Amino acid sequence: MRFETIRVEDAVGAILAHGIQHGEARFKKGRVLTAADTAALAAAGVSEVTVAQLDADDVPEDEAAALLAEALAGDGVRVASAFTGRANLYATVPGVFTVKAEAIDAINAVDEAITVATLPAFDEVMARAMLATIKIIPYAVKRASLNATLALARALGPVMEVSPYRPLRVGLVSTSLPQTKASIHAKNRATLEARLAAARAPVVADEIVPHEAGAVGDAVRRALAAKAELVLIYSASAIADRRDVVPDGIVRAGGEVLRFGMPVDPGNLLLLARKGEVPVVGLPGCARSPKMNGFDWVLQRLLAGLPVSEGDVGRMGVGGLLKEIPSRPQPRDKAAPAVKSAARIAAVVLAAGQSRRMGAPKQLAVIGGMPMLRRTVEQVRASGVDEIVVVTGHEAEAVGTALKGLPVTLVRNPDYALGLSTSLKAGLAALDEDVDGALIVLGDMPGVGAGDIDRMLAAFDPAEGRGIVVPVHAGKRGNPVLWAAAYFPEMARVSGDTGAKHLLAEFAEAVCEVELGDGVLTDIDTPEQLKAFTDARA
Repeated sequence: MRFETIRVEDAVGAILAHGIQHGEARFKKGRVLTAADTAALAAAGVSEVTVAQLDADDVPEDEAAALLAEALAGDGVRVASAFTGRANLYATVPGVFTVKAEAIDAINAVDEAITVATLPAFDEVMARAMLATIKIIPYAVKRASLNATLALARALGPVMEVSPYRPLRVGLVSTSLPQTKASIHAKNRATLEARLAAARAPVVADEIVPHEAGAVGDAVRRALAAKAELVLIYSASAIADRRDVVPDGIVRAGGEVLRFGMPVDPGNLLLLARKGEVPVVGLPGCARSPKMNGFDWVLQRLLAGLPVSEGDVGRMGVGGLLKEIPSRPQPRDKAAPAVKSAARIAAVVLAAGQSRRMGAPKQLAVIGGMPMLRRTVEQVRASGVDEIVVVTGHEAEAVGTALKGLPVTLVRNPDYALGLSTSLKAGLAALDEDVDGALIVLGDMPGVGAGDIDRMLAAFDPAEGRGIVVPVHAGKRGNPVLWAAAYFPEMARVSGDTGAKHLLAEFAEAVCEVELGDGVLTDIDTPEQLKAFTDARA
């Protein structure tokens, strides 16, 4: 890859190395310059630009990031479309994240231009949580370097996976002393059930017995007879030794003590045992608290079907200091920073128009044996958006019938005749409060595919200044447009029949343009346009 300053007329196909704002011409760095771009720059008086030129053995940043991300992703992992050299990986299910540190270290050592960052191994994750990001630092990377990383990923893989939680049947045994309060057991069970909730693991046996080894052994046998796949024991008195009441009771039930004590604080007094293939855990006193402790680390792995050996417990010391200390004043009862997750995006499909130029509801015009609106919505459904709201108005019943069976929310706009802005506001008002952004889709643009939408979703990142994502083709902006939720109040104040287009200029610094195919410019307003579209795809 070569960086050089060249005449603007010679820059078609080159990558703009530095952003340019000259008069009305505004181009961000990293843009692949088109003939229309260079003409606009020349018209604005720009004679030279600094660009990056790729060599024959260079792989463009997005292509490289996408290939490596796919090679690293295992079960339970989704790869988002690459954008600006970055491809993010997300969990598809709740569970425990596993990653081979040696593979990540080896890949990061190949070439400083290729970077992989992940969550710590064995982190608990919810669905949609970000697990890792692959970033290609420059605009391209040498093919030999990329091939070396891909070979490592394949040889050492699967490198990253999410082991999903399973609804294990849990047996609960609690011991009691004369001074044990009756309310303690109910509180302990409630705390435990909160921990089991993510896995939807049921408690199938629950027994309170005297704090005696024989009683513990009998209770363990009864829990196993109830088909428990995991047995947990609350001890009325902290376990002090391998020969104490709880481990003695487990042995009397035919079990085996694997390890007593773990290098995690709080959680030091955890007891790991088993009866046959069923794990049996003597809980440390801190397990009565909802705060994070060593028991959580063991429980999460067991619920995800990951084996936990005495050696696994022994290796939990690094990072195992969880207790608040003066030098780290971060109480666990404060909310922990949320794990970054995939943005929750809703699609608002505008389908309320009167179709005056078409002479009939264009939403219902048939393309490829399917109403145009349904075709559009099906493409949106196939993308990564999380919910779809369709705004109807003119011929609302017929439009609703065309979408029958699809998991969409229909919102009727009684003021549709007053212009596009009324439908936009109706659609935004119907969105859930927790959405991070809205993709505003015109129902008469059947050329926009799911891949186009996913490319836009990958570009969306308000924290990095990409809060409004606009598709472009041949230098022209098109639709749909993806807006961060921060702009909803401004969008709700628009009027007339132009939508929120004027806000693109008002918030130009947040606009990210994504080059896509000509479908983002193609809307169907007349019978002639419909025929041209269908003929072109015949």
